[in-house]
Amino acid sequence: MMILQKSAILSALLALSNSSSEAFSPSRSNRAVTRLHSTTEEPPTITPGQVVTNLIPPSAIDSSSTANLFDTRVQKTYGRYPITFVKGEGCVLTDEDGKVYLDFVSGIATCALGHSNPALTKAVSDQMASLHHVSNLYYTPQQGQLAAWLCENSCADKVFFCNSGAESNEAAIKLARRHAHNRGITDPVIITAESSFHGRTLATVTATAQPKYHKGFTYGGEMVRGFRYSPYNDEEALKKLVEEINTTPEEDAKAGRKRGLAAIMLEPLQGEGGIRPGTPSFFQTARSLCDQSGALLMCDEVQVGMGRSGSLWGHQQLGVTPDVFTSAKALGGGVPIGAMLARGEAADVFGPGDHASTYGGNPLACAAGLAVATYLSENDVLSNVRARGEQLSEGLEKIAKKYPSVLGEVRGWGLLKGVAIRDDAGCTAAELVGDAMKQGLLLVAAGPSVVRFVPPLIVNESEIDDALKRFEAAIASRVS
Repeated sequence: MMILQKSAILSALLALSNSSSEAFSPSRSNRAVTRLHSTTEEPPTITPGQVVTNLIPPSAIDSSSTANLFDTRVQKTYGRYPITFVKGEGCVLTDEDGKVYLDFVSGIATCALGHSNPALTKAVSDQMASLHHVSNLYYTPQQGQLAAWLCENSCADKVFFCNSGAESNEAAIKLARRHAHNRGITDPVIITAESSFHGRTLATVTATAQPKYHKGFTYGGEMVRGFRYSPYNDEEALKKLVEEINTTPEEDAKAGRKRGLAAIMLEPLQGEGGIRPGTPSFFQTARSLCDQSGALLMCDEVQVGMGRSGSLWGHQQLGVTPDVFTSAKALGGGVPIGAMLARGEAADVFGPGDHASTYGGNPLACAAGLAVATYLSENDVLSNVRARGEQLSEGLEKIAKKYPSVLGEVRGWGLLKGVAIRDDAGCTAAELVGDAMKQGLLLVAAGPSVVRFVPPLIVNESEIDDALKRFEAAIASRVS
């Protein structure tokens, strides 16, 4: 593999924030203006309110610099590394200059089958040539088949399909509120864990118990009402909070209101919160508290689900059965799809008109989901995840012991692993990600002090060894 040589990356990476999504932002002073033009003449300036009849075709737009197009035409919701990828195969990505990288990010735990998987490619291509979208006003075979596979391979009875992890969690939140309303609760409260991450919609970012994501989105200093936070893996704190929530303040009771626990919503393993697995006892406590309160236990499986933990679902690692759980990311292998799955009475809370999605579960997305499901089922991918996960952990622990001044604990499940960076290491996780990039290895930070390894689930033994060598070289360059 060709190793990245761009010296500009080092200076860019020094500006990395503690979040992988805020990784790189070029200086405004260096921005070039990209203008729309045809091959024959400059287009007229379009004024506000003007009716445009002669459209400028994409072929007439100056696309010589992808970075310039992003700089001038794409909103700055992401920081980006100065690399433009144009091709992928298996666990390898190639940039526009022909340089090759070993991909241990996989679209942030999304490309479960790697890049250009033949089975996924064929399924999507064949479906596109047949029927790709008709809306949820009608039946389509692919949605029914994928729902059946998900239910047959989980505790769920029924599925709601959408397009992303945030949307699947939004659906779960709405379901929990409706379920609580059906029980006579006027003031339903959902508990989530500190350092959690559940999405970027207004409700899911409120559920995300990290104040840095709330800044600038409040009304009168408040986010969406009806959420409370408790420390992750702290059973006693959770018990006290549930007791408080289930007691309606006297003045509210006099006004005919009733406060109560609607749901406890937890990640089986906190991803963005630093690769922190839940403990079985904490989740069993959450299950018991929900049962006692008539509330729902909901698991956010967006990152850890669909096999990444070594079992199909992360909650299976903890010995609990949720009432609701959510999926996205790997569900479509990189094709956008999300799902909210429920069992028992929770599966029948929604009726027609209570929730919906135009694109959710369309034939194209579900064909991708079925291709992923088939590949996982027929190729014993879960065994590979467990074996390669053990190999990765052992290798990272050896490197951590060799460089104790930089690296700390190695933690995680399956192929969702993180290695902590010591407080006095003199660098952040984002900076180590930059060092690894110079070695041709793509990694992603999980907060300010954890480097995350999330390769495709089909990664092989030699690729794990290669990644470990590259990561050790990155560490060695930092301490030399």
